[in-house]
Order: sequence, then structure tokens, then C-alpha cells
Amino acid sequence: MTSVTAATSAPAIARYVQGKIAIALQDTRVVLLAGPRQAGKTTLARLYASPDRPYLTLDDPATLAAARSDPTGFVRGLKQAVIDEVQRAPDLLLAIKESVDNDQAPGRFLLTGSTNLMAMPRVADSLAGRLEVITLLPFAQAELAGTPGNLLDRLFDGAGLPGVVNPMVGDDLMACVLQGGYPEALRRTSASRRQAWLQDYVALILDRDVRDIANIDQLDRMPRLLDVLAAHAGQLVNHSSYGAALGLTTPTAQKYVGILERLFLLRQVPPWSSNAVSRLTKTPKLHFLDTGLLAALRDTTASQLQKDRTGYGPLLENFVVSEVLKLITWSDKRVRISHFRTKEQDEVDLVLEDRRGRVIGIEVKASATVRPQDLRGLRQLQAAVGNKFVHGLVLHDHDRITPFDEKLHAAPVSMLWQG
Repeated sequence: MTSVTAATSAPAIARYVQGKIAIALQDTRVVLLAGPRQAGKTTLARLYASPDRPYLTLDDPATLAAARSDPTGFVRGLKQAVIDEVQRAPDLLLAIKESVDNDQAPGRFLLTGSTNLMAMPRVADSLAGRLEVITLLPFAQAELAGTPGNLLDRLFDGAGLPGVVNPMVGDDLMACVLQGGYPEALRRTSASRRQAWLQDYVALILDRDVRDIANIDQLDRMPRLLDVLAAHAGQLVNHSSYGAALGLTTPTAQKYVGILERLFLLRQVPPWSSNAVSRLTKTPKLHFLDTGLLAALRDTTASQLQKDRTGYGPLLENFVVSEVLKLITWSDKRVRISHFRTKEQDEVDLVLEDRRGRVIGIEVKASATVRPQDLRGLRQLQAAVGNKFVHGLVLHDHDRITPFDEKLHAAPVSMLWQG
């Protein structure tokens, strides 16, 4: 796999959100680079450190103790700084707010965080108007391949689909899905070594980072909960079912899932709604943000899937969702994601809507063949949206584009990073 080879020289791989960071530091007082641990935030943030902008990490015990014991004193005297893993001392953000209110120069603080700090109302309110959040997820396939990764921009701008170049299909696509995008995992050339690293990674997150952001009475349930969620990836969220499997109440299960989402391990994709379509499902869908991690939790290997592909569909759908979320992180367009599902179970896995209300629909199929009935959900979405419908895609394990009408096509999954 070329992506594994490329990842062994990770520092040379361009991160496509880097341009956004540079621009934000020119006009915004505080910039937060948020994403899961080991996604590459520290490597990227260090590029902006200098004698005038010192690098401080709260993973260092002495630095963390100083930040927690006297947040105001910690920030006092810092004209500029890069502060890594800021979620470990939340009170530091209030001290930063006071500092940047007194000195409103842009680019004062570049922060990194391994949790979604904006889910904390106190933080969101205090830094409103002073902070720009930029998300960094594990490597996207476009970054690994060095391709533009601008398919969504092309479609919203009316440029249409690019031509197919070196499509990734079959076993190569499956291997790509199973390895995921964590830089450290990609440095390991065997699947068993990658899975071992990912399992250790999860254990570290659940043991340390959960404690940093929440008081959990039943922390021992979190690994089991994550296993239950992995088994339900790609399905509608059902907190009562998750809770019942672990002896947790529904509100507790919902709270714990929310914590895992804040740690960028998974994402609940909300349902799309419209008055034009009645009988729509109003339940979110559950997805993991890295399919290597999902495969490790499910203990899924390529040899197993080659013998029995029934488990491949959810993995491929999660893979497409995660790749689309990565495309959005560096796009200039503000894109809202949701899913479309009727009570009759006609569905579209991803609905992408820009601020003008224009819509792209993406359905994922693990098979090489797309049948007309596979487009039923996309056609219903197209009818509901009308002239705001930009394009509908069925992404599947194939090497060619198949037109169904002017705005509906089946295309290779690898189109996501070739565009």
C-alpha cells in the first residue's frame, strides 16, 4: 500500500489545514487546533513555535501543575505562546480570555486540545468572538496521496466529477479502510502491530483523558461501552440498548457516548429534516472517526473480510464518513452534515448542505454493482430539495463512473481523494 510507505516519512506529509492556521493567526487572538490524540496536532503546532512564541505542553507534569495552581500567573507575561493539550487545565482558558481582552493583538495563543472544548458552555461563552477552532483529524487519504482533496468544492462550484485516475478497488481499498489514518499506526507495517498500537491507544485515552474532562462513576464500563458502540457503528443511535448491554441507565449511556464523542473517537451524525418529506427518521447515526480504530475494536482483519464480507459494509461507510469530515476541515465552505432516512428505510448515508442550502447526497455500497433501487434514497432527497440538489453519488468498490442521470452517478470510493 502506497499510503503506508508514505506515512513512514510522516513529517514530510503536508497537513491541509495548515494554511487555515496561518491565516487565522493573522487576524484572530486565539486559535484552537482540536482533534484526537496522536492525530498530529503537536507536530503541526510546533511549526509555529519560536523564541517569541514559546511552546508549552500540559502533558509535562511541572507545566501542568503550574497551569492548574495559578492559571492567571501562568498566562501573565506571555505575549504569545503555543500551549499543547490545553483541556488538561480548563481554568487556563478563562485566564487566556482575560489576557487577550487586555491585549487584543492577533495570533497571541495557538492552543491544541484533544477534546471538543466548545462543548463546554463556560468555555464557548467566554471565548466567543476571540477564538477560531480548526479541526485536525488523522491523516486523510488525500494528504497521504498528495492529491488536492477538493471534490466537495468541485461539486458545490458546479465543476462536476473529475476523471478517474488510478482507482483503488478490491483488496487495496479494503487494506486502506482497515489501516485508518493515525500517523503512529501507519508507521507499523503489519496489521497485527497496527491493531496492537490502536488497542493501547484506546486504553490510554479511556484511562487518562476521560478523567480530564468528566467525573465518571463507572469508568470501568467505558471500554465495554466502546466495544458495544463498535458493534453498532453505522447504525442508528440507541442509548437504551447500549445501556441495557452494560447495566447502565439510558441517561448515563447517553452521557458516556457524549464523552467519547468529545474525545473525537466517534461522531453522531444528525438526521436531515424537511417539511417536504414526511415520515423521516429523527435519530442520529453512529460513526467512528477512524476505521483502523474501529477495525481494532471489532477485531476485524483483511483475511476475515475476504472470507465473509458481511462486516465490510459498516467499515466502508464509516471510512467514507471520516474522509468526508476531513475534506470539510480544510474546505473554505461551511458544510453541515446529516443523514437521510425514511420510515420505509430508504436512506442516504451523508447529506452535505452548504450555507446557501445546496445539497450533495452520498450513499455508500460495499459491492461492485449498483442497482437502480440503490438510488431510491438519493432520488427522494433530490425530489425534496428540488433545484438546490447539486449532486448525488453512490460511492462503491468499482473503478469507473456510471451515470444514472445528469446529477446522479455511481463512482469509485477513491474519487473522494482524487477530486
